Amino acid sequence: MVEGEARQAADAMRADIRSWPTGRLLSVAARLVEGRFQDVLAAHGLTHAGLIVLHHLEEARRTQRELARLCRVADQTMSRTVEHLRRAGHVRKQADEADRRRIVVEITESGRRVLASARAAERDSDRLLGALADYERFREELIRLITTV
Repeated sequence: MVEGEARQAADAMRADIRSWPTGRLLSVAARLVEGRFQDVLAAHGLTHAGLIVLHHLEEARRTQRELARLCRVADQTMSRTVEHLRRAGHVRKQADEADRRRIVVEITESGRRVLASARAAERDSDRLLGALADYERFREELIRLITTV
């Protein structure tokens, strides 16, 4: 295809997309960003679930049950995610000093670094959300959209 034909095809595609309902735009955008973000996370040795766990451990250590509740997953799912993060060196598990029967999970320095790298990649990558004119405003609008009932 010559350059002019390629440009015409791209223009026609943009015109079609502009006619889509907003719900379809959101759905397609979410799938595209999610797929691209999974690639970014994989390059950091993370999954989306692992990223969420590290996020929740950033401020405080927690039990696996607390993490499962915060992440809205089953305890067994959380157990697998924490084990994957532990093997990668991003978290450590240890007995709670106050109650030795409880096991708590805490983020390691490696986990903090990989979390920071993943967040930077999300924001800075033109393939993800870095292509946005106003990243922070977009985030606020998404939060408002999600939390408005």
